[in-house]
Amino acid sequence: MYRPRARAAPEGRVRGCAVPSTMLLLLAYLAYLALGTGVFWTLEGRAAQDSSRSFQRDKWELLQNFTCLDRPALDSLIRDVVQAYKNGASLLSNTTSMGRWELVGSFFFSVSTITTIGYGNLSPNTMAARLFCIFFALVGIPLNLVVLNRLGHLMQQGVNHCASRLGGTWQDPDKARWLAGSGALLSGLLLFLLLPPLLFSHMEGWSYTEGFYFAFITLSTVGFGDYVIGMNPSQRYPLWYKNVVSLWILFGMAWLALIIKLILSQLETPGRVCSCCHHSCKEDFKSQSWRQGPDQEPESHSPQQGCYPEGSMGIIQHLEPSAQAAGCGKDS
Repeated sequence: MYRPRARAAPEGRVRGCAVPSTMLLLLAYLAYLALGTGVFWTLEGRAAQDSSRSFQRDKWELLQNFTCLDRPALDSLIRDVVQAYKNGASLLSNTTSMGRWELVGSFFFSVSTITTIGYGNLSPNTMAARLFCIFFALVGIPLNLVVLNRLGHLMQQGVNHCASRLGGTWQDPDKARWLAGSGALLSGLLLFLLLPPLLFSHMEGWSYTEGFYFAFITLSTVGFGDYVIGMNPSQRYPLWYKNVVSLWILFGMAWLALIIKLILSQLETPGRVCSCCHHSCKEDFKSQSWRQGPDQEPESHSPQQGCYPEGSMGIIQHLEPSAQAAGCGKDS
């Protein structure tokens, strides 16, 4: 009895399919970085030059108006102001910003450390605090990843539960999954990205765009530090403010990580290599499709493991020899 089987694609062809895809990915990565470099250089380069010239002009006017103040003394004062800001002091008027190294401020710094946001506006100044920060981050960062993974898993379970309930009601699982996923996306956008800027605008005096910018930069753990809450010395902040923002950061990062995971699952589609193997199998069948085994029965090499026709997903049926040669799958 004839049992025709598809001939395996050469191993070199599968490797040759993976290498160009990796090179294309690296080229796309470098091209994206080049795009960002060009855009930021164009938009920010001239503004940075104008800001530097404006600062030098103001500095020169100050020296001209106050002749008793020489340049080295002014430079020393500027360095002291910068260092005082890094240490958490606010020198505007006679007020201080919301306790940057008090209990609430230290809690917010701990959150920004283990979440790897790192705004850069505040850092430990004593050697003992720096050494503790190293060990605190070594344990805290993996712990934060575990917590975010668990929260994201719970969110995904909630979405799947809603999808199953809707699917049982509507008798349409595909539509239920689409509706549940869309609801999770929209509710997350509303709760973590669209509504918080309203709070930041009220508490910090920012515009809505600035608040939205801060929300995304924070949840994505980029954390430039150009916008940080609780830094306005003329504003009196309630005690619950930074605590609520810390909880928002934790749950918002879990939600954004879930969304990014879904996006990556769509970008990194498996089966590209198998698709390449599939086309290689088709080309090999054109040149040599059948061989005879020791029992004078037509025999061909078995396909490489994991090489299936796109869309088959391992569901292989008995095929005629002509149909079997058109695909790359398992034995019937």
